[in-house]
Amino acid sequence: MALAYAGVSYELREVSLKNKPKEMLDISPKGTTPVMQIFTGQDFIVLEESLDIMNWALQQHDPLNWRDLPEQSIAIAKQLTNTNDQEFKRALDRYKYPNRFPEKMQEDYRQQAEEFLQVLELQLQQRSRTEAAHNFLISDRQTFADIAIFPFVRQFAHVDMDWFLSSSYEHLQQWLKWHETSVMFELVMQKFPVWISDQEAIVITP
Repeated sequence: MALAYAGVSYELREVSLKNKPKEMLDISPKGTTPVMQIFTGQDFIVLEESLDIMNWALQQHDPLNWRDLPEQSIAIAKQLTNTNDQEFKRALDRYKYPNRFPEKMQEDYRQQAEEFLQVLELQLQQRSRTEAAHNFLISDRQTFADIAIFPFVRQFAHVDMDWFLSSSYEHLQQWLKWHETSVMFELVMQKFPVWISDQEAIVITP
């Protein structure tokens, strides 16, 4: 989403994690997605985390000032995104794939992930002074925190959507729905065929 927002052109290679191409593993041996290779003009750099890719994109162009926030808001945003990228993602992986982590029940991993959902719900409750604020974590407008966190909350919700919709996270449900139905999200969620070695990449342009 950040690449589309920033208007960055890039080559897209959709991969199957069940059959990871050698070209991907050559530049990123850990074999997880997303991964982005960037030519700096002299050398290549590789970004292996979604937040790093997002920050790079916003450094290129930030037309609506997603990062232009008061100092206190920036501190809150960084705290939320750090928790999302660490504790929440760890619990989310276990909740999504409980068979890989048989040490605990799936419900136990869900409860671990809920610790962060509760923080987000409270944050949205505190911001619910206006109708617009219901849809954003930090400000009365979309910021980098919403975009960084939204995809992972979406993954959590889609593990058991019936459970999520019947839960007490009413503000979070509304926040998720707003972002899922945004024009930008619908644009980037287009389906592409899996890339095969020696095929040309799909070029995405603004």
